[in-house]
Amino acid sequence: MRDTLVLNASFEPLSTVTLNRAVVLVLQDKAVVEQSHPELLVRAAAVELPVPRVIRLCRYVRVPFRRHAPWSRRGVLVRDQHRCAYCGQRATTVDHVVPKAQGGGDTWLNTVASCAADNHRKAARTPEEAGMPLLRKPFVPTPTDAMLFSLAPGPRAALPDWLAQSA
Repeated sequence: MRDTLVLNASFEPLSTVTLNRAVVLVLQDKAVVEQSHPELLVRAAAVELPVPRVIRLCRYVRVPFRRHAPWSRRGVLVRDQHRCAYCGQRATTVDHVVPKAQGGGDTWLNTVASCAADNHRKAARTPEEAGMPLLRKPFVPTPTDAMLFSLAPGPRAALPDWLAQSA
């Protein structure tokens, strides 16, 4: 089961937590359930609670400003909707636009989702050298986008309604 999105008291996304942590926050009256899984319940001896998808903290938590989203392979795959930047097929790997051998690094603007065949075909060349133009340019997501990406297991079509609207 996916993690639960935690909203600040002001409805700003803060983070994701495990189902167990979300249930504890709700039971301790530190959070309220904003959206739950239909027909799924967490049961204990004296309590029955809908399985939370989104919870909102009851008290506002001040968060220091974060300028950049941390880079991750999973984040790149989700940002690119698990679609290869070269052919549009399902992507399972991350490719460096400027290869590491030529000085490229692990950054949002230098990495794209790629299928294994295109990643192997491009090898240690730039897209121009390999004759493989990018279908879409890589971009740097905001920290909030990156956090929402962490909730998504696959292509955008698989996102729940509440996440597809905000992503």
